Amino acid sequence: MVTIEREGGDRTMDNHGRGPGPRPQDPRASYGAAGPGQTLPYEGVWRFSAPAVDASVPQARHAVRDLLVRQGVPVSDDVTQGLLLIVSELVTNAVRHAAVLSPVLAVELAVGPEWVRVSVEDDHPYRPTALEADHGRTGGRGLLLVREITRESGGACDVVHTSGGGKVIWAALPLKHTRLS
Repeated sequence: MVTIEREGGDRTMDNHGRGPGPRPQDPRASYGAAGPGQTLPYEGVWRFSAPAVDASVPQARHAVRDLLVRQGVPVSDDVTQGLLLIVSELVTNAVRHAAVLSPVLAVELAVGPEWVRVSVEDDHPYRPTALEADHGRTGGRGLLLVREITRESGGACDVVHTSGGGKVIWAALPLKHTRLS
């Protein structure tokens, strides 16, 4: 069971999909969706922590899906499916590769007027990279999949280090699916 907390303040993502933390530019300024200083009812940042165990993967996926529904986020089915797959891959990576140094991981969901961002934070310093497709391997393609889902939808993803020596892996997608060729 995860408990989701809505974060206050101005922890948003800028319109270039940059990572977590306070941002100098309000994303509404570039989109103009709700007007200056106003937010749409579904906008916000929610964060929860979970133990770095296998059971946290489906719990995180369900928590994100339920939050999108509860907040009334106008996200397309394609984007929802892509986002939930990204959540599964990022949490799985944290469980498999960071649990030794990071027994707890944090998942953050940030929703703006025209985008949604999910990030997973752990305390392990190793910065993962997306492996190329190797048909002989049964694993190791999670970040490649995350990168492809975000690229195809017109989104962005990255890995950033935290001040505490860990990392945050994030992916941001537009609310409406805009398949790139």
